[in-house]
Amino acid sequence: MAFNECKELPHRVIQDPVLHIVLFQPEIPSNTGNIARLCGAAELRLHLIHPLGFRVDDRHLKRAGLDYWGEVDIRYHQSFEAFSTQRLPESKLFAFSAHAQEIYTNAHPGKGDCLIFGRETGGLPQEILEAFPSYRVPIWGKVRSLNLATTVGIVAYHFLHQLGEF
Repeated sequence: MAFNECKELPHRVIQDPVLHIVLFQPEIPSNTGNIARLCGAAELRLHLIHPLGFRVDDRHLKRAGLDYWGEVDIRYHQSFEAFSTQRLPESKLFAFSAHAQEIYTNAHPGKGDCLIFGRETGGLPQEILEAFPSYRVPIWGKVRSLNLATTVGIVAYHFLHQLGEF
């Protein structure tokens, strides 16, 4: 779907969010819906970088977000480059990948920083992983990766706690 075909959903504006959750070209509507709900609950800003693998008015996306869409501060970006130019210069970006060497608990984002997560099937492009500090959530079993929404939840709430939000 082209960026200009995207009908933005009504959303809340959160002044000075503690963290920004950035989804790079998400593909599965239910994952994005669950992450949007998490962002609404924790008052985090959600950034969606196009192309998306679904329409934002998809029934699966809406079902996952239920009636919380109005509580989510959501921003849409045509590309990673567009996101980068709109990001506040003082905010740092932390990348998350199942292939990163460092464990997420070694990261120390500050208030207003961005946590970026890749596509469900392909993760983040290598150039993003090389340009920014990259971290992973450890997996001890024989699965390739965790679900995207699960990973975002683990990481976001860990950093909210680390930043003294609860």
